[in-house]
Formats: sequence, structure tokens, C-alpha cells
Amino acid sequence: MAILKSLSSTVLLGVVTLAAFRRARLKPSPNNRFSWITALALGLLVKKLLLGGRKSKLIRDASKVGIDEEEYDYVIVGGGTAGCVLAARLSEDPSVKALIFTRIPAAFSLLFHSEHVWQFYTEPQAGANGRKKFWPRGKMLGGCSSINAQMAQFGAPGDFDRWGEIIGDNAWKWENFQNYFKKFERYVPHPDYPDVDLSLKGKAGPMRIGYFSDVSQTSKDFIKACNGVGIPYSPDFNTSKGPLGVNKIMTYIDETRTRVSSESAYFTKEVLSRSNLKVVVNATVTKILTKKDGDEIKAVGVEFAKNKDGPRYRVKSKRDVILSAGAVHSPQILLLSGIGPAAELNKHNIPIVHDLPGVGDNLVDHPVVDVYFRNKNRTAKFVKPQNPLDAIKLVGSLLRYYFAQRGAMATNFGESAAFLRSDDPKLFSESEFPSKLNDTTSGPDSPDLEIFSTPFAYKEHGDFSFPMDTFAIHTVLLRPKSKGTLRLKSTDPWDSPSMDPNYLSEREDVQKLVRGLRLIFKIARQEPLASHLVHTDTNSLLDHLLHLKSDEELEDVVRERVETLYHPTSTCRMAPLSKGGVVDSHLRVYGVKGLRVCDASVYSEIVSGHTAAAALATAEHLADIIKKENVSV
Repeated sequence: MAILKSLSSTVLLGVVTLAAFRRARLKPSPNNRFSWITALALGLLVKKLLLGGRKSKLIRDASKVGIDEEEYDYVIVGGGTAGCVLAARLSEDPSVKALIFTRIPAAFSLLFHSEHVWQFYTEPQAGANGRKKFWPRGKMLGGCSSINAQMAQFGAPGDFDRWGEIIGDNAWKWENFQNYFKKFERYVPHPDYPDVDLSLKGKAGPMRIGYFSDVSQTSKDFIKACNGVGIPYSPDFNTSKGPLGVNKIMTYIDETRTRVSSESAYFTKEVLSRSNLKVVVNATVTKILTKKDGDEIKAVGVEFAKNKDGPRYRVKSKRDVILSAGAVHSPQILLLSGIGPAAELNKHNIPIVHDLPGVGDNLVDHPVVDVYFRNKNRTAKFVKPQNPLDAIKLVGSLLRYYFAQRGAMATNFGESAAFLRSDDPKLFSESEFPSKLNDTTSGPDSPDLEIFSTPFAYKEHGDFSFPMDTFAIHTVLLRPKSKGTLRLKSTDPWDSPSMDPNYLSEREDVQKLVRGLRLIFKIARQEPLASHLVHTDTNSLLDHLLHLKSDEELEDVVRERVETLYHPTSTCRMAPLSKGGVVDSHLRVYGVKGLRVCDASVYSEIVSGHTAAAALATAEHLADIIKKENVSV
């Protein structure tokens, strides 16, 4: 009976996962053996990859911590990339009592179109043909570190030098701040990548990082093609030399080919067994509780609920409430709590606790444009099965991963990447690109463009499957000038806020992405990559003729195709109050004692690469700041 029960639960997990494959046309039914086999295999994968790390010491009934308004030293709002770090580090001190809230149970998913991901959409984007853009955000413990492409690239040293200059604190400059990247990192050497300087890598951190994802031959030859057009090889994007160059991407994938998230790395059994740490799931924080004593405003706790129509509970904080809810929810919670621009609060009849104009401003994201090619090679497009043969291949691949940790299931999709400057004369000659564009980089060794490859093409955030074997190359604008805002739609905490990244409002952003497209066309026709691609294919779904378009026509392509790289930042920016800042160099909210923010919303400027690492390092840094404050008390 136990075996049958386990088998049935595994199949059920697979059915639930398979249901998210909307275009698979393989819905499980009693007469469709391919569907049930696929469901079983998917269930095995989900159990191993995602549920194998489920923790039993989570508090699933949020009302249990709301009785008698229990008091904690620290209340951390958000169990995402930064929140897990803070909870683990602050609770290292047994005299500290910490409580962390996350919005849903510890359920994990690799799928954007699922109940485990916030199904957000931006406001209509005038610079992108008036379209709303899909903005998925991770709901589960680990937040977006549990659903991202696991690309372990930290940004550029110049980014953090800029942070230090903006806030006036050298602790945030690369010379010092790099130590927090090493603190969370445990680099695991790979024999195929001997050029990595191990003396520069973190060796004892909780986040295992290395070159252990599987990479398609086409993506390997993408690297050689980049070399051929003038992009140098870089053995390691994450050193003081900066990320300029091309290579396979390092990943948050360990030597067993298993995803590493902040939840799996920091919420170990030992951490969750600490008596001074409580991790609450199934709870939504509705507002920060404050009190006023003369001219001083102090955060004293949080209000939360299990569901929209349920009772509200409260917990108290003796020292700090720390918002780690992300670049969308952290400013939303501040606004709902009466902390933000007075005009915005008045619009929604929210009592003004503190007029802080910068809350929700400076919203910036990395826009990406995809290019699709026909691939001569067999690819892993069966990951999105469209017929019984695909289902059989998927089963085989899943089983291979389950038993051997190899094959298509061990890829992170963003396999190889190049970081470069749009003003590099070796790549963009003055004769071909006579226009002078403003330098938005953070320094001479910092990039403003990323070009990366995926082993097959996708559209609509993976919801559309190409019928043929494909290969995709993508261009990302790393330092956009366009900035937007986050505002409230209503006073309902369960209502998504108004997200307006203002994509491509600055024409130079479009022009730089056009340069990225031009470079993609060169790379695609450079050997050895060119031999993999069918450049004679004129199918309208593919882009083998896109290089024939004028720059003006390519600008239209950019506006039509632009999407998010899932990197919104800077809505609670670390900057001087006089320059629209929300938090100071210790991440304390201006004007409200006992309230901090720690997540990607505090970035002084968006980093020149992938944003997860900076969130981890920021949380490590804040944990040390708080520990030092406690020693001095």
C-alpha cells in the first residue's frame, strides 16, 4: 500500500506539472498512456528536484504566530532571495528571536504559468507598441532564486563602486563589498574549466556555484563564433577584471546537477531547527505597524492575514522590521503602510505616516530581445511536448536526469553569454555605426550589452513552442536610461500594484538594442556556429532574413519583441534623501526608525548583469551591519 500511495502521489505531482504545459496537447486521460508515462516521469523529477528539500519545520498556520501579538527582535517580510539569507544569518545569534514571513507554502515550480508564480503584468508600454508585459515573480521560498535561469554572474565591479559613490559609503564599493560575494559563494571546480583562479573564489559559502550545467554543442560553438567576431574569452565573469568577454555561464547548479536557491542553501535542517527562528508560510503582510512619539516614527511590527477575507493578526518587533519582499512588493507594502509620496497616499485615502517621495520611483529592468534560428541539430524542444514522440523523449530525458544527472534536464537554458560594450570599436566600427551614443556604463571595464544563447527558441515566456528544431540568441540592455514607477492600484494588499518600467522611452535604449541585434547576425554567420544553422530557411517564425532590414525597421522589431529579463530593481533606492533615496547606507528607511529594506529594490543603480547575486551579497552585508550594531549596544 505504501508503494502504491507513493506512486499515486508521484503521478499526481506529474499531472499537476503537466497541466501547466498548455500547448502540449497531452492532457492525461485514461486512454492516453503517453500522458500518464510523462506525468509519472515528471512527478519523479519534481520530487527529486523540488520537493526533496521540503522542510518540515515551517509554520503553515499563520494564526499561530499572531496570538497575543508575540514579540520578536527581527521580523523579516519576504522569504525570497535576500530574506532567506537574513533569517539564517541573524538567527546565528541564539539570543536573537527572528520571524520570517513568506506569502505561500513551500511549494516549488519551474513553470512561470503556475500558481507558484505571481502572474503580474505591467501597465501598457508606450515604447513597446502599447502592450502590457508579463512580469512573473517567484512566490515560493527562495523567491525568484527558485525560478530563475540560475545564471551566476554578479554584475561589474564598477556597478558597486557607483553604489558607494552614490550613497557615500565605501563599504559598498567593490574593494570591500566583493567580500560578501565570496561569503555566500562556494565555488566548486570543474575539470573542463581549469583557467578559473581559485584564489579569487569563495570556498565556504552556502551557495554552490560552478560550471556543472549541461551545454549544447551549438552553445559551445556560439562561444567560438563570438571569439571569431572579436569578443575575447573570459575564464570567469566574476572577478575584479570585470565581466567583458564570452564563456559558458557559471550557474547556481551544484555538482549533482541540482538547482541551488537561497532557500535550499540557507534554510538547512540545522537552521530551521533553531528555536529562535520561526518561518511562516501562508501569510500575507498587509502593512507595517508604526507608532509616533513626538517627532519620531518607529516601526513596531507587522499586520498580516492568511487570506483576503480572513482575520488580521499582528506581531511585534523590538529592533527591526526588514522588508525583503522584492522590487515589486517592498514598495507596495511601504505605500500601504502610509510611507511614500504624499500625493500617492492621498489619492488612495491612506493616512500619511511619513511623506517619503522616492518610494516606488526609479523602477528599472533589463529589457531583452530574442532572435530565432533553425537548428540542423536535434534539440531538446521535447521539453515542451507536442506529440507522443516528444513525450517519449521527455520521459527518457527525465529518467536519465533522475538516475544519472545528465542530459537536457541538466541545462539552465541560458547556456553561454557574452558581455560587451555598445561603443567597442572592434565590434561596432564608426563607419558602420556613426552615431555617438551616451555612455551609461558604470566604468570603462563595465558592459552595457549582454548576448546569450539558449539551446532552443521560445516565445511568450516559454508558453509558445516552435514546431522545428531551433536555436536562439538574445540581446539584453544592461544599463537602460529608461526608468519607470511602481504605484498602487488600490488599498487591497491582494491587488497587484501598477508596474510601469517605461520600457524604451529613451530612444538610445532602442539604438543600443539594435546594435545588439546587428552583432547577433554577425555571430550567427560566423563559423563554427554558422554550420549549425539553416540560414536558407525563410519560415516566417524564424529570423534568417532579419539582417536584411534597415536600422529603422530593426527599431520596430525591438519595440515589438522587447520583454523582461525578470530583473526589476531600485524602487526603494539606496541614495541620499535629497536625491530621491528611500534607504541609507545601512538600508534604514529614512524617517522611520526600526524599518529597513533589503532586496533588489535598494539597488542604487541596476547591475550590469544578473541581479540575484547582488541581492545575496546585500543581505550578507546587512546581516553583518546589524550584528555589529548589536555588539555596540
